[in-house]
Order: sequence, then structure tokens, then C-alpha cells
Amino acid sequence: MGSSEERVVAVIMVGGPTKGTRFRPLSLNIPKPLFPLAGQPMVHHPISACKRIPNLAQIYLVGFYEEREFTLYVSSISNELKVPVRYLREDKPHGSAGGLYNFRDLIMEDNPSHIFLLNCDVCCSFPLPEMLEAHRRYGGMGTILVIKVSAESASQFGELVADPATNELLHYTEKPETFVSDLINCGVYVFTPEIFTSIQCVSSQRKDRANLKRVSSFEALQSATRTIPTDFVRLDQDILSPLAGKKQLYTYQTMDFWEQIKTPGMSLKCSGLYLSQFRFTSPDLLASGDGLKSATIVGDVYIHPSAKVHPTAKIGPNVSISANARIGPGARLISCIILDDVEVMENAVVIHAIVGWKSSIGRWSRVQAGGDYNAKLGITILGEAVAVEDEVVVVNSIVLPNKTLNVSVQEEIIL
Repeated sequence: MGSSEERVVAVIMVGGPTKGTRFRPLSLNIPKPLFPLAGQPMVHHPISACKRIPNLAQIYLVGFYEEREFTLYVSSISNELKVPVRYLREDKPHGSAGGLYNFRDLIMEDNPSHIFLLNCDVCCSFPLPEMLEAHRRYGGMGTILVIKVSAESASQFGELVADPATNELLHYTEKPETFVSDLINCGVYVFTPEIFTSIQCVSSQRKDRANLKRVSSFEALQSATRTIPTDFVRLDQDILSPLAGKKQLYTYQTMDFWEQIKTPGMSLKCSGLYLSQFRFTSPDLLASGDGLKSATIVGDVYIHPSAKVHPTAKIGPNVSISANARIGPGARLISCIILDDVEVMENAVVIHAIVGWKSSIGRWSRVQAGGDYNAKLGITILGEAVAVEDEVVVVNSIVLPNKTLNVSVQEEIIL
């Protein structure tokens, strides 16, 4: 274990408005990191996991969103967790490692012995204290959280080979064309401050190469203007791959769940994973009811205290109901996210769907999908203020904001 004086900071990369395009229409209303999963903003889950790190001094959120979009959230979460949280806006893309280096002076203000780096669009149990303990044992510069996946899906991620005895990272390749390994990078890291020296080296080497080309010929100068900027450093290709096999990087394997939250479909799946995790971490957040004085609850369900749910409704499993929602008599909700100010009327059914803010679902209507989280129309999504009238069926469809549906639709995108 480290000494009590050692301090740790955490950096969470939150991306920006140009990054969340696959998350539309939900990201039209709210920055993707603030979209609620299991009743809490997406970024809340890694932030609350950071709270478990011993000697945590500060949490930084780094991204391209306007600062005003995060001001309220950062203030409330800092007060709630009693840990300073600060949003840092990047002026331009610097790459995953370059973004970290760009704010090195701020990050090093607390003189931390270790720096956690997390990606906001990762859904997992975030075993951060365990990672830190393993990292100290390894004695390297960095430790990467990894997980074993099927050989078919591995190529979508960064594949790596680790020494089975020492857990040293031996080889790393980002999204390879041929199969390398079923161990993948989870996008969660812990580093010593030496990471900044490694990033600086990459940047310096690029500057040297650019200068060499400039001296060589006018033609080389023309091509140099099209190369990667010297301060743009990618963690995977520029740091992890070159340092693999040099006794500097190690792996820590999680046996829990792990997913990447790139699309609304995956957000619904991940909301369910976080709800099931609440059973062990925050059982007080889960609703209960037997249909007598309150609604019948099946499985893992989150209901915001301000939401009103009729006692004859049946809710769950995997349902999250946000603030000021109203769920009417006889309504049936399964595997869905109901956002703020939604009204689900009498005997309506919602299955495998996300119902946008201020939307309404009429009596005896059905909003449903097949539940294939990876398919484009695998879940039904209603944007903000969509009105589904009485006795209308909406199946496997995406409806953009401010639409009224008075006829049934199937496998359609309503613009």
C-alpha cells in the first residue's frame, strides 16, 4: 500500500458535441455525458467510482462542450460527493493523450503520485482501488483495465497480448484487421506522472521529423502540412503500442461487465447493467412494490422521488423513470428509460424503448421494439415532446422531437 501522503487525481474524458452524433436524437437536448442511465447522468457512474479511490484529491472532466453546459452538474456533484470536480474545456482536439498533456500543469497542481484516466462512454464496475493496488505491485508507469471478449467482437476494440504470469503488456494494436487476442482495452487507466514525459517524447519526435522534412525539400514540406499536428497524441497508437513489451505497462483484468456506450441502444443496455449493480452498491436506489399500495415492481427498477406511478401499473425489469414522470393505471413498462415530464397513460405499454422529455403516450398505445441493442432500429426512441395518441402502435422506430403520431408506424425514422 502507498503512504497516506500520496495523492491521486482522476481525469474523465467526456468528448464533445461533434463526438456524440451516433447518440442522436437524444444528444440534441443534452450533452451525451449528462444523459441519465439508471437515473444518474452517464458521467456520474465513473465519478462516483472515483470517490472510492484512496486519497483522491481532485476529479477533472475534459472535453469540448461549452463550460455552461456542465456548470450546474459540476457544482452539484462536487457538493454531493464532497470531492472537488472541475470541468476543463479543450480549445482544439489534442488526442486522448494530448488532451491529458494539455492540462498537465493543472493536473499536477496537487502533486499526485498517480493519475487515473477514464472514458465517460464506458460502462463497467470501475474497480479503481483494486487497479491502483495492482499497479503499485507491478511497479510500471501505467496499468490498463482489460476484459476478455468473444473473438468475433474483439476486432472492434484495441486488442492486446499480456504476459499470463506477470500481466505485463507485451503487444497492443488498435482495431486490427486480423485476430490478435480476445483481451481488449476497456478505456480505463492508471498512470504515474511519467506518462507526461512519454507524451512529450512523442510530440518532440514529431517536431523533429517535421523539421527534417522541411529541410529536405519543398515537396516534403507540402506533405508535412498534411501530417498529424505535433501536439496531437493518441494514447493507443502513440503511447500504448510503442511502450508494449518494455516493462512499463501492465494489465488488470476485470471479470465484471463492460460495454461501450456509443448509441442509444447501448445506453438502454447499460442502464440495465448499472441498475443490476445497484443491488450490491446502492440498494436504496431501487424501487420495490407489490401492487397493493404501490405499483408492482419486477426486477431492477429506479423511480425518481418526484415521479407519480399508479398502484395498478406494473414496472420492470430494467426500467428507469425520471423526474416528474406520470405513469397511469394499468400501464406496463419493461426495459425502458422514461425521461423527465413524460406521461404514460392508462393501459399503455412501453417495451425496449427510450421515451424523450415531455413526451406523452396515449391510452392503450404501445411503444416497443425487439430489443437488439446493436441494431439501428433495435430499440424505439421518441425524441423530446413527441405525442403518441390513443391506440397507436409504434414499433422499432425513431421519432424526432415535436412530432404527433396518430397512426401506427413500424421500422420507420420519423423526421
